Amino acid sequence: MKIGLLARIEAKPEYADKVEALLGEALELARQEDRTLAWFAFRLDANTFGVFDTFADEEGRTAHLEGRIAAALMEAAPTMLSAAPDIRPVDLLAVKLP
Repeated sequence: MKIGLLARIEAKPEYADKVEALLGEALELARQEDRTLAWFAFRLDANTFGVFDTFADEEGRTAHLEGRIAAALMEAAPTMLSAAPDIRPVDLLAVKLP
């Protein structure tokens, strides 16, 4: 694991439960992505969510950004999100996993 993505997702208040469900369902899609090494969805507050995922290389990160999870998120954005997701590439400095 050398690189990742950190996404901040701001739901419209009336769609927060649907965004939570969407992210929960995305776990199965993440499991199907061979190049996605680790994938986490989380909630920061009532309307703010996030996703953090890791990859071995740029090809894996690009494949993820062009994959089904990103497509579902972009499809939901106009209706359920108050703004476009803020997706930032990150370089991993240190990692501890079980």
